[in-house]
Amino acid sequence: MWQRNFSDEELERIIEEAMLYMCACPGQVAGEIRRLRELIAYQQSCEQQPDNVSAVHQCIARHAVEAHAQMEACLSEVLTLERWDRQTLRMPEGLRVRRDALLRGE
Repeated sequence: MWQRNFSDEELERIIEEAMLYMCACPGQVAGEIRRLRELIAYQQSCEQQPDNVSAVHQCIARHAVEAHAQMEACLSEVLTLERWDRQTLRMPEGLRVRRDALLRGE
């Protein structure tokens, strides 16, 4: 089994916050984590099909699980580096100010 450090709802919140404040990088990482979860689930369903070569799907799932763990670690580190509020998953005020300045053309 594989571990999830961020819930699907938390990933969605990060993506929404990143889009709202035009800071795409954390949102992109969160999006990749969601896609990896979809890949893992798909491979697990493929393993259940009697005509499929189980070893192929186990291989893909195993590497997807490893990539998932790495991307969750990356997202955690990015949120720490950017000083996101880990309870609310809100972007720090400083990044919002920078976004507002860019919008004003400063």
